[in-house]
Amino acid sequence: MKKNNFIVFIGFALLFGACKSNTNKGEKISTTDANGLLEKRFENLLDYQVDALSFPRSMSLNPEEIHKVPSKDWTSGFFPGNLWQIYALTGKKEFKNKAMEWTALMEDQQWNDKTHDMGFKIFCSFGEGLKYHENQYYKDVIVQSAKTLCTRYNSNVKLLRSWDFNADIWEFPVIIDNMMNLELLFEATKISGDSTFHKIAEQHAKTTLNNHFRPDNSTYHVVVYDTINGAVKQKVTHQGIHDESSWARGQGWAIYGFTIAYRYTKNKEFLDQAEATATYYMSHKNLPEDGIPYWDFDLPSGPDTPRDASAAALVSSGLFELYSYTKKQSYSTFATRVLNNLNSKNYLLEESINGPFILKHSTGNGPKNDEIDEPIVYADYYFLEALLRQKSSSKEK
Repeated sequence: MKKNNFIVFIGFALLFGACKSNTNKGEKISTTDANGLLEKRFENLLDYQVDALSFPRSMSLNPEEIHKVPSKDWTSGFFPGNLWQIYALTGKKEFKNKAMEWTALMEDQQWNDKTHDMGFKIFCSFGEGLKYHENQYYKDVIVQSAKTLCTRYNSNVKLLRSWDFNADIWEFPVIIDNMMNLELLFEATKISGDSTFHKIAEQHAKTTLNNHFRPDNSTYHVVVYDTINGAVKQKVTHQGIHDESSWARGQGWAIYGFTIAYRYTKNKEFLDQAEATATYYMSHKNLPEDGIPYWDFDLPSGPDTPRDASAAALVSSGLFELYSYTKKQSYSTFATRVLNNLNSKNYLLEESINGPFILKHSTGNGPKNDEIDEPIVYADYYFLEALLRQKSSSKEK
């Protein structure tokens, strides 16, 4: 896409569905200001030096410090994915070239059987790259990664194991986040023709559907299982404020994850759950007016309560896909409003900040006081994806 077309697209994104976007001070954000700021943030990603041990995860702003991780970190695949998506938005080959460099540094993770986050790491990098750089190498890495992920499947529990830590407390923990790793398995079947990956992904979604949701269609974060009989032993949290609270990003993983599951299986139960949790999220009494949630819905509302822009971006992107299947305008309208608010000076990093990030005001792990009110790489990933999905959605109308 040429630069002038990109400007038109961003302008449309800001104006469609909501003509005004206010900062905390109530000032009006001009399309021109937002355009220039977003493009500046893109250049910060392009300028970041390639280093296998320095995948950018998050950033402290006072003082400025980029938190860097190696490829084994669960967030490592998002930065290559961000570069691929900026390439899709701008058409600038510099972003594609840089994306290829960073993606290649993720190759070692295809053999890492100590993590369930294979989808986040491999599909957000190699999978995203495959959309714009067709090649057998990327396909081979995706299929091998799916094979590695499947070693974590337990046929008694009918689920993929999430974490290995806390083994003395959690016999077989499964987190709602794990729904996001199923796309890798579904795509591996499409690439290889081996239906094993698809069957495991579908069964994981079915078991999660049965056990992870409350009557109000909010989701628990962690469900712990007995490995012998598959029975549920505990329903707890790790990143919410308490076991029965509604961790905002967890609700987003559920909405997006079950939309993915419906995409590949056409199982209406998956679609129904995605819609039900979306309704819970969108209508929650503690959701701020701009649609960017506090990191847990059960936190007290107020100007000093940290938001989670990553949850907002995730939900916005998921709702654009949910709209494509249901044609319910409320999903598109909500997703657009949230995206407009993220794409403003309220949430875009200032031009003066020299770091490979786009959005501010995300929360990583609230209970551990970790990455609070910071730029975080996966917020940028789902923000960029939402921009691309909005563009696709607008073409369909």
